Amino acid sequence: MDLKEFFQQNPRAALGFSGGVDSAFLLAMAVKYKAQVQPYFIKTAFQPEFELHDARELTRRLGVELTVIEHDILSSRQVAENPENRCYYCKKTLFGLLKEKALKDGYTMLLDGTNASDDFSDRPGMQAIRELEVRSPLRECGLTKTEIRRLSKEEGLFTWNKPSYACLATRIPAGTVLTEPELQKIEKAEDKLFSLGFTDFRIRLFHGAARIQLPAEQMAKMTEIREEIYRELKPYFKAVLLDLETRKSV
Repeated sequence: MDLKEFFQQNPRAALGFSGGVDSAFLLAMAVKYKAQVQPYFIKTAFQPEFELHDARELTRRLGVELTVIEHDILSSRQVAENPENRCYYCKKTLFGLLKEKALKDGYTMLLDGTNASDDFSDRPGMQAIRELEVRSPLRECGLTKTEIRRLSKEEGLFTWNKPSYACLATRIPAGTVLTEPELQKIEKAEDKLFSLGFTDFRIRLFHGAARIQLPAEQMAKMTEIREEIYRELKPYFKAVLLDLETRKSV
């Protein structure tokens, strides 16, 4: 099966939309094949503002109306306590909320952007997706991340080379209680690095310090302007550290 066949068989659905590479391509293909797919963006403390901006811009270019749902994800004790399987409780909460809203809007099928490169067997969030019977067309059609980027470029989507971006909660070690001030602090610090020209990095909380993970090709730049980086990030953390194990892009 390819996406054209999928949307011919399933012409009406709701999409959990992040504005990232995968969900952007999936929505673009739904539009191309004239399916009625409604994108929903659930805004929580885990999503930085630039993700919502990208989601709005992509849907504007595709001529699709975006539905934004605001939700206090930290009101869930199971999520805020940040256990190892936090992603399960988070996905269960958010897609449960999406399912409820989509049903009210007349959509009985839910889609997400999971692709064939994602490890479906060993991720807590995937268990929640299965339990809620969410369909993953990219995975069902055997499309890998590399193929999705290539096809997105051919379709002229600005998201084709957008770095993969896990939610802000992944920056905080499991077992450390999640709070909105901590998440905002990490978002602001990452915004500073973005403004200095860094991409596809992570700032992880490490005993009150910032532990920066960079792709190998950006290490030299980090060394060149390390004093400026320190000045920008020091207001948010006890110390600023560089992880010498480089980050691999996806």
